[in-house]
Amino acid sequence: MHLRRAFGFGNTHEFDPFLLLDDFRNDVPEDYLAGFPWHPHRGIETVTYVLAGTVEHGDSMGNHGAIAAGDVQWMTAGSGIIHQEMPKGDTTGRMHGFQLWANLPSALKMTAPRYQEVKTGDIPEVTDDDGTHVRIVCGSFWGKKGPVDGIAADPIYIDVSVPPGKRKTLPVETTRHAFAYVFAGDGKFCNASGPLAVPTESVGWADTNPPADAANRSLVVFDRGDEVAVQAGEDGIRFLLVSGKPLEEPVAWYGPIVMNTQEQLQKAFQELQQGTFLKK
Repeated sequence: MHLRRAFGFGNTHEFDPFLLLDDFRNDVPEDYLAGFPWHPHRGIETVTYVLAGTVEHGDSMGNHGAIAAGDVQWMTAGSGIIHQEMPKGDTTGRMHGFQLWANLPSALKMTAPRYQEVKTGDIPEVTDDDGTHVRIVCGSFWGKKGPVDGIAADPIYIDVSVPPGKRKTLPVETTRHAFAYVFAGDGKFCNASGPLAVPTESVGWADTNPPADAANRSLVVFDRGDEVAVQAGEDGIRFLLVSGKPLEEPVAWYGPIVMNTQEQLQKAFQELQQGTFLKK
């Protein structure tokens, strides 16, 4: 499976409670049909958001199904699950989606696994007076509440489209870590820090050092503040805006398993080998 990893498997501090974001988009079936065969997870939650094509899934609890364009699946791995995710392209062979990993706090690492699957028609959408369009996958935004709930990281996960040339300010709570991932068009963000090295706005948009341009497949990490400001480019901009409350706990991570200590991690892999990984 060919994909682009926006962040993950490095220093998790600035993204806490999030661990990883993958952008899987391709129009060459040979590059994605291998998918993600049976593999384990423990200690995390994953959210899969599909824009084109479908992802068929099955798991050790007997669940199976498919999510298609506009659909979302949120999986709480908790104490342990073994599952597979197999993508298929649309009628033109195109596949596109995202998978985000959210960490579970120590008190919920061994919670019972569960799924939430949401079809596109159940995801609230809001269009502002200036044409800015928002799909609310999770959390509350602009008076609407997303359908995915009960997630430990208490995330806000929205899909934002800002029309060409428009400037938009979006609220973000100061206690949250927030990032944007651009996947269409381009624009300029303020109050942001690396990996794009976007300067923090100090005086206004007329500063001599304007914010750097954030193009397609760009990740923007925001400083603590109560809002995010974006100036859309000539083709508009579309991005994921995700925020969550930091857990501020130690992270012991290897592959698909994320715990708090190396001892817990070793135990998980021992249980995999011994056939005791899945809990009743």
